[in-house]
Amino acid sequence: MSKTTINSTIKGKAYEYACVLVLDFILKNNRKLEIIENTSFIIAKERYEMLSVGEQQIMIISATAGVNAIIELEPRILSDKEDTLTIQLQSDDNGKKGDVRDVLIIRKSLDWEIGISVKHNHEALRHSRLSEKLDFGEQWLNSHCSKEYFNEIKPIFEALEKYKNEKLNWSDLEDKNSEIYVPLLKAFINELNKMFNNNEKQTAENITKYLFGIKDFYKLIAHDSSKITRLIACNYGMLNIDMKDTNKKIPIIKLPTELIKLDFKRDSKTTVELFMNNGWQISFRIHNASSKVEKSLKFDVQLIGMPADLFYIDLEWK
Repeated sequence: MSKTTINSTIKGKAYEYACVLVLDFILKNNRKLEIIENTSFIIAKERYEMLSVGEQQIMIISATAGVNAIIELEPRILSDKEDTLTIQLQSDDNGKKGDVRDVLIIRKSLDWEIGISVKHNHEALRHSRLSEKLDFGEQWLNSHCSKEYFNEIKPIFEALEKYKNEKLNWSDLEDKNSEIYVPLLKAFINELNKMFNNNEKQTAENITKYLFGIKDFYKLIAHDSSKITRLIACNYGMLNIDMKDTNKKIPIIKLPTELIKLDFKRDSKTTVELFMNNGWQISFRIHNASSKVEKSLKFDVQLIGMPADLFYIDLEWK
């Protein structure tokens, strides 16, 4: 794992802990509060303590901007102060099932919770993979990939296994685009198109919820260089409950129901773009996560077009 990747991973986890610290600081004098010190909490705290004091301070400042905005948008965090508010970090394993929330804010007495997905200096949706045996249809869409798909990708991954056994690096391959990336992405496009043809509305909804998040949540993204915290609300109907101020009402987002276009990005051999109705535009850039050849490839998934009813605000801080 490269130094850049290690630093990115450490800071991502550390930022989760910073958000918990901020929630604790703001709320502990306002209501009964319980912080669950589970394994995820301990790991995030360890990562936070690996950073310099200056890096910690920046995280606290940026997290404070986002957390204060969430508290303003969620009346249940501060209302009815007799019960206990619970804060806990989720395991990364939940993300594999489409639950992208890192921080949970829970009121057990109301059977109510909201979640925060924490991102540090990036806005990627998910880092999904393709491999010879991985059924992305089942994982993403609750619909199995066809035998034709697995037959189509088999020789690609057989070649990767050969190169891996030879201990080659990706830089040793003469034309990885034409030999690996392009045919694999064509198979991915063909299979996904079949799924849209079989059930367009369900496929559009399922792929969006899997990649974006299956449960309502706030996404809190720190942009250190611009000193902005971006707050995005993915509201399927459970956010912003009891909000009486109409100026702070968060709309329920409209999920896509139709495929508009699924194809390679213009002049690219590594990126596929998915365009759906209601403003949803998603890119899938395939890449090798390691310098050495491996038997799986990783997607960097980005939201390149946001629906008009997707609530977001940019919060400046100094």
